[in-house]
Amino acid sequence: MALRPWSPIPIVEAGEPLVGLPPQLWRLQPHPYVSLGAPYGAHGNPFQLRSSVVERLLQAEHALRQAQPQCRLAIFDAWRPLAVQRFMVRHAVLQECARAGVNPDQPSPARDRVITEVGRFWAPPSNNPATPPPHSTGAAVDLTLADVSGMPLEMGGEIDAIGPASEPEFYAEAALADPNGAEALWHGRRQRLARVMAGAGFVQHPNEWWHFSWGDQLWAWRRSEGQARYGRIGEAASSLAS
Repeated sequence: MALRPWSPIPIVEAGEPLVGLPPQLWRLQPHPYVSLGAPYGAHGNPFQLRSSVVERLLQAEHALRQAQPQCRLAIFDAWRPLAVQRFMVRHAVLQECARAGVNPDQPSPARDRVITEVGRFWAPPSNNPATPPPHSTGAAVDLTLADVSGMPLEMGGEIDAIGPASEPEFYAEAALADPNGAEALWHGRRQRLARVMAGAGFVQHPNEWWHFSWGDQLWAWRRSEGQARYGRIGEAASSLAS
């Protein structure tokens, strides 16, 4: 899997701790990666982020509820230690190989194509502190919209789905062609999520409608910042979170 265009951006660590998400932020549970057996370790609470990122998420939640009282943010995933990133990349490759009828353990052009496509969505589980996966920094969050009861809204594709339909603007043309169609509804919801997150300072992953971050290398790249605020944070630090 190739490095990202944001990988060369230097990191000047701000030193903020991970903190647990407060009750105002709805969590989608059971957590999908925990359910798969991903190795979080003794202090592996995935629902935690850097303190400033949590503050901005609360701003986004407040703005959304003000504009759309029937909606709320629903957190799918947040902090992800490196061991979990490695586990989930392998899981995604195995899943896509099975779907394509490809042997994941036999080198072939077909397997290479699967790995390349998975790499558009899953960051390499790099152990290099200069190129941390975004979720390992505590700066990235995967989320969607839900109704007031916490039931996720249909967004035109599942979180973590591999393929073009996961791109934020995938339904834009269909929405223009038929403003009353399902694609227009899904596009509008994606835009609503993107607007409320951007209003709180977050940037969106170019390939994923659900992925937003503040303070990591992706954020710095999309905002033309000279440096990122957060590097990879280890499992030991997560024990500080509630």
